[in-house]
Amino acid sequence: MRVLQLGPYPPPHGGVQSNLVAIRTFLRKNGIPCSVINITRHRKPEADEVYYPENAWQLAGLLRRLPYDILHLHIGGMLSSRLLSLALVCACMPGRKSVLTFHSGGYPSTPEGQATGPASLAGFVVRRFDALIGVNSEIMKFFAKLHVASERAHLIYPHAFLEGEGQAPDLPEALKVFFDQHSPVFLSVGLLEPEYDLLLQIEVLGQVREKMPNAGLVMIGSGSLEGDLRARIAAKPYAEHMLLSGDVAHAATMQAIGESDVMLRTTLYDGDAVSVREALHLGIPVIASDNGMRPEGVHLIPKSNLQALEQAIAEVLANPRSIGKPQTAPDETNLQAVLDLYKKLLGV
Repeated sequence: MRVLQLGPYPPPHGGVQSNLVAIRTFLRKNGIPCSVINITRHRKPEADEVYYPENAWQLAGLLRRLPYDILHLHIGGMLSSRLLSLALVCACMPGRKSVLTFHSGGYPSTPEGQATGPASLAGFVVRRFDALIGVNSEIMKFFAKLHVASERAHLIYPHAFLEGEGQAPDLPEALKVFFDQHSPVFLSVGLLEPEYDLLLQIEVLGQVREKMPNAGLVMIGSGSLEGDLRARIAAKPYAEHMLLSGDVAHAATMQAIGESDVMLRTTLYDGDAVSVREALHLGIPVIASDNGMRPEGVHLIPKSNLQALEQAIAEVLANPRSIGKPQTAPDETNLQAVLDLYKKLLGV
């Protein structure tokens, strides 16, 4: 068996990237070759069977040339016409089995998702795949809405923690200095995009610092709002107590999660965020906007509610906790489920 994954490959590190890397690491550990084609604008030199095509023609050439039995496409965000075109090509590659994982947990509840039905282009395309993986129950309902046969749809939660990744090297200097100078530290990990309601975190820090003058906020990630967020932060009298670190290697991100006091996941819409599960695994409390699919143990607040966020922070900090110690051993059952699905498709 040989596997080819298509999707976003880090950096930057997000939930989809982490899951793709986790699957690849697990497959290779089990002696199964796994190549990757990155389909984002973020590029690095090609190495270790990770490819960075510059255009659709180069991508099509790789699909024809590379050896593989299973083609596994990872999609997050909106089902744009570009992604659907790519998905259709992947589903129709002759002589190969095709798998699609749809990671965008919030999409089914968006106006676009609600308007997507079985007769849509998206419905036609997803039904061409030999197997589909949904990362939460909302996506599984979305597949059913598109008339995907039940035997082709599989609920497999994303992998949240890679064994050994919690033992990271030293933090980048800027993060290390910030952690040394602030307590408590609130941490946000994700894209700097409108759906993550990051202005709410900036505002709440000002209120929290009235009672905890050493408090600080770190935002790890990159995105279209970076320039605007830097301007908003610079305008605050407590600007020096917020840090936009940009993208950070996943191992260092895990280290930062483990050293933080609270992870914040404020969103307007969201799926089953891998970073939330990683924080819980490390014993770090998480405060997140209620999207109806958060894992057990998350402190839920209503969306865009500053008062509720401030109150949740006070309640969380008032309770003792273990810091930086995994609550359970790394669980690879979801990765094994992906491998079992591959074997089933190939009749192994």
